[in-house]
Amino acid sequence: MPASALMGLTLLVIGDSHLATPSYLIGTLPDRLVEEGAKVHTIGVCGTNPADWVKPSPGDCGMSERTGAETPVRQESGAKTTAISELIAKDKPNAVIVVMGDTIGAYKNPEFPKSWAYQQTSALTKAIAATGTACYWVGPGWGSEGSRYGKTFARVDELNKFLSENVAPCTYIDSTKMAQPNEWKTLDGQHYLGGGYKKWANAIADAIISNPPK
Repeated sequence: MPASALMGLTLLVIGDSHLATPSYLIGTLPDRLVEEGAKVHTIGVCGTNPADWVKPSPGDCGMSERTGAETPVRQESGAKTTAISELIAKDKPNAVIVVMGDTIGAYKNPEFPKSWAYQQTSALTKAIAATGTACYWVGPGWGSEGSRYGKTFARVDELNKFLSENVAPCTYIDSTKMAQPNEWKTLDGQHYLGGGYKKWANAIADAIISNPPK
């Protein structure tokens, strides 16, 4: 069996609530990346926007951190981000994987705030690019309509199109291409049940393996 394209690489994974609860994506994605031979550091801070990772910023609903395949450590209070430049300097990753999008979807707003969203994404991509580190940006999946977050398939589609055009030089990974609407069941319209997170993790890993960092 040929060695994985990720063998021996160091990967830094950052994001919002999908990585902030141990039973969510932070519980599945690092496992798969480690299985592929990568060294992985994962941090999720609930409620954060992309620009919140440029300098230390508070999260409003806890955080989780995970080293490799060890058990994720959940922190309920005092959650805050660490500046991406500091994380990169410490971990020296071959690539950064950003899992973010739902927090800038403004799902309950009649219109998607493009200029604000652009300020958010560009702040983070510029900070990563300044270090010369390769990166991937994973956008949000379909979720469910009519939930507490106000997510709609039309807005998710609009958000993914926006991200695909505005996260360069990061390689964009469109999660809506991984499943049909309503295929992955959710807890609350936005966060998936365990089966959904496992499928999402495998699809993200496959996308990176098929286009490994140069």
